Amino acid sequence: MAKGAVAGGPRAMTKSEIVATLADKVGITKKQASHFLEAQAELAYQQAKNSFVLPGIGKLVLVERPARQMTMRFGPKAGQVVQVPERKVLRFRVAKAAKDAILAKG
Repeated sequence: MAKGAVAGGPRAMTKSEIVATLADKVGITKKQASHFLEAQAELAYQQAKNSFVLPGIGKLVLVERPARQMTMRFGPKAGQVVQVPERKVLRFRVAKAAKDAILAKG
């Protein structure tokens, strides 16, 4: 079973299911919908340094994570304090509209 999946519960849509649903909804072929998704992903990868917005869904942003100290909890270095260097990480910030639509009461 996949990590985080609930036995007998809802499952995530596959890429082919997403493509088929979008093609039916918009009235285009599955091949066109697939090309669109691939082009959108490629554009997101290229523009992530400047932040990439998916209107109504969220924003992909590049963030500097500062250096920090961490205490090792397991393994041969357990209990030792280790310096973790600063690094750039990619974050996805969910849009307020998406949060409201998904988490709406009722």
